[in-house]
Amino acid sequence: MMDVGYHRLLLRIGAVSLPVRRRSLITAALLAAVLAALAVLSLGLGTYPLSPRQVILALAGQGGALDRTVVLQWRLPRTLAAVLLGAVLGVAGALFQTVTRNPLAGPDVLGLANGAFTGMLLVVATGTGDWTLLTLGAVLGGTTAAALIWLLAHRQGITGFRLIIVGIGVSALLSSTNTWLLLQVELETAMFASAWGAGSLNGVTATAVRGAAVCAIPLLAVLATLGPRLRQLDLGDDVATATGARPAGVRRGALAVAVALVSVATAVIGPVAFIALAAPQIARRAARTPHLSLGLSALVGGALLLASDLIAQHVLPVTLPVGVVTVSVGGAYLVTMIIREIRRYA
Repeated sequence: MMDVGYHRLLLRIGAVSLPVRRRSLITAALLAAVLAALAVLSLGLGTYPLSPRQVILALAGQGGALDRTVVLQWRLPRTLAAVLLGAVLGVAGALFQTVTRNPLAGPDVLGLANGAFTGMLLVVATGTGDWTLLTLGAVLGGTTAAALIWLLAHRQGITGFRLIIVGIGVSALLSSTNTWLLLQVELETAMFASAWGAGSLNGVTATAVRGAAVCAIPLLAVLATLGPRLRQLDLGDDVATATGARPAGVRRGALAVAVALVSVATAVIGPVAFIALAAPQIARRAARTPHLSLGLSALVGGALLLASDLIAQHVLPVTLPVGVVTVSVGGAYLVTMIIREIRRYA
């Protein structure tokens, strides 16, 4: 049953009632349509072009054998990786920005991406090329960077401004470490590591996508319990405490999930910048919500990463890693956000 109000829709499933803002629901539907259109475009473009009808038939298991092979085996893993991991980064960015109450907070700004790159380079420097060990090194590197930032920023509680400043400092330190490590390995290895460090969907397999989904889905399920308490934090720590939430515990839990989500994405496609930073703010402005929506952030994140990959593959004269496109757009976005913050405080 659905009751329509002036600003909200009350969705009732049995005894459960869920209020949903009408504009948020419309925005989600539009974003889902955009994401579906980008996915069909991604599956159809390439050396062997396919029309949208051919793509849909191939997805349904119909059409020519070659069409099915191109769509299902060659292109679908890359498209699914862009959608899934873009959504994961969008949710992680929303968690970081909700906890810190700062729109400039993101894993690439806080240094988690550089930490993951450092972990991967340390594995490469040992002469090991096993992908499992590279993935493990990236996850451990990002987690270690997060723990270091937390320890350095934790003094009588965590504040968003202190966390960001410490994160920027740690990020700069890790960036210089990464440059030094790249100079210590062979040229071919350094080129591979640099391409991965820029963030790339090249070579993503169905196995990697399944592994990322298996890791990400339980983490996203945890957010179902954290979501209401995150909304309580928007009211301030005093009100949140009075209504039964424990702000410190909620922040720790949200940051732990965010770090884990970033590690999952980074392990598969490398440290892709801008997506986690921009997706939550674009979603909030599109839906005009008073808080950051995790669901809308996921949809925007998936659309941004998939659109960036299309540009990197088919629009630019030279095929580039998707991270090169996202970091170029993200630089302009970051400058815009900084100007907005300066004007707001002024």
